[in-house]
Amino acid sequence: LPSVRGRVLEVGAGVGSIARRYAHAAAEMVLLEPARNLMPALRENVRSFSNAKVKVIDAMLADVVGKSYGGCDFAEGSFDVAIMVNVLEHVEDDVGLLRSLHTLLRPGGTLVLFVPALTWLFGSLDRLVHHKRRYTYETLAAAIRGAGFAIEEHRYFDILGILPWFVAGRVIRQQAFSAGAAGLYDRFAVPVGAFLEGVVTPPVGKNLLSIARKSDRT
Repeated sequence: LPSVRGRVLEVGAGVGSIARRYAHAAAEMVLLEPARNLMPALRENVRSFSNAKVKVIDAMLADVVGKSYGGCDFAEGSFDVAIMVNVLEHVEDDVGLLRSLHTLLRPGGTLVLFVPALTWLFGSLDRLVHHKRRYTYETLAAAIRGAGFAIEEHRYFDILGILPWFVAGRVIRQQAFSAGAAGLYDRFAVPVGAFLEGVVTPPVGKNLLSIARKSDRT
């Protein structure tokens, strides 16, 4: 949230669950979501956002870079912040996508990424949601730097989620998500994990959070 400012682009906005959390901090939001089945829920949800300047765009990032699309400007250097939560792992050319975001950001612009971590955790649940990879600390850092960014914060997230994901995806090889189990985890484990990780940075985790910066040199 402290990284959010000005004109914000979220790639893979889903139904707006993440965008809702930072809407009050952005001057303008562009929510890019290529899955048309999610559009009705996303458009409905943004109506409740505190920020009136919200544009929902039904397109892939590759289709809009350097263009005016859907009444929205995607010119080079036109965004202050780019956000991707659980998106990069679905993309074949992840560095290419990051380079596109580098192009869209203004000098000094911020990139916020959240991805699944630990390659040995890759299992049935990852295949179920069409993950192409899980990242290591080093591979995500290399992809970000390869796209021209300088990393400011790079850390693991959700240490408590490692064991449940391993058991479900690698041991049981579960073929469907359990809404009940997910609900219990969100209700009990997430608050505990958030508290602990607010005190001590975990040495490992089910996910990685990275905040990076585009050089402010023109």
